[in-house]
Amino acid sequence: MISVEEALARIFALVTPLPSEPVPLRAAAGRVLAAPVIAPRDQPPFSASAMDGYAVQGPVSPGQSFTVVGESAAGRASGLSVAPGQAVRIFTGAPLPDGADRVIIQEDTTRDGTTITLSDKLDEATHVRPAGGDFKVGDRLEPGRLLTPNALALAAAMGAATVTCTRKPIVALMATGDELVMPGEAPGPDQIVASNSFALAALFEAEGAESRLLPIARDTRESLTAAFNLARGADLVVTTGGASVGDHDLVGEVAAEFGMDRAFYKVAMRPGKPLMAGRVLDMAMVGLPGNPVSSIVCGHIFIRPMIRKMLGLGEAPAPRRSLPLNAPLPANGPRAHYMRGVISEGSISAFERQDSSLLSLLDSANALLLRPPNDGPRAPGEMVEVIDL
Repeated sequence: MISVEEALARIFALVTPLPSEPVPLRAAAGRVLAAPVIAPRDQPPFSASAMDGYAVQGPVSPGQSFTVVGESAAGRASGLSVAPGQAVRIFTGAPLPDGADRVIIQEDTTRDGTTITLSDKLDEATHVRPAGGDFKVGDRLEPGRLLTPNALALAAAMGAATVTCTRKPIVALMATGDELVMPGEAPGPDQIVASNSFALAALFEAEGAESRLLPIARDTRESLTAAFNLARGADLVVTTGGASVGDHDLVGEVAAEFGMDRAFYKVAMRPGKPLMAGRVLDMAMVGLPGNPVSSIVCGHIFIRPMIRKMLGLGEAPAPRRSLPLNAPLPANGPRAHYMRGVISEGSISAFERQDSSLLSLLDSANALLLRPPNDGPRAPGEMVEVIDL
């Protein structure tokens, strides 16, 4: 067995960042930017009013009067200018007239015909958005970042109708086992409903991948061979089940018949010990355990970071943070233990039951509590590392 850290390093070595592709801005939410977006002009491209009011030339003082000589609205250049003693009625976003250097908000004025008088409550703000105050020509939205709603707004303001993004990794998901049926099918007395692939597909898609669910592969060479052929063309194939050493665990054997170059087999962790990885048919491959909780935990620990590397986001393990325990824990054994637990009011407790088949407990968990190998007993209040789910 190898450590989780060594397994993750070998998994990272199986993949490289994927090529880029142009993506319409409307379809780019959540994608990873692969080339910079560069502003072709200043924003705003002119000094603009930040409020509804009157554009004037300072200095100004309470009680001062101005003659209104015109109006400036957003989207319509007025062509006006103001001299001392003159004002232009202006609205939010409108270009500032030549000669004006401040806007008096309408609440600080009284108007009589074409004359405005400034009130005693006059503030000192100019209420002007200077040209280039948001960004200037040549400013960049840098690559290697997720395109959040805020980033999309900035890219749109820079005039980008299309952005260059890393191609989405295609992950083929292959559930294996004679005991499995699909949701909606009637299981036999010795069968269960397949669940792993649905959780993993959602997990990988949330990370930015495209998931393809293959038909369940039965515990025969013929069925597994057909499934591997269906997976061709993916960037990564993830199998669940059949990766152990039982008489019916044939995934590794069939992968070897396709020329799999195996990077490792078995990791010193729980849940998730029977885990293998390598490359086969020009795809990276990770064979996850069949127990639902084991496969999903391994999806968080190994596959999510793998997807992030393919998206060009670098090599890093799942993010961790430290929290205090709110209940004692006994000493841990020789394998890293990713315990399902609940964070509440700034501390974490682990469930008493940690069986790798208990999906109901995994659904109740909001974090994994990491116990290093041979970690000693822990008392309430001690700090432990957690991975948010």
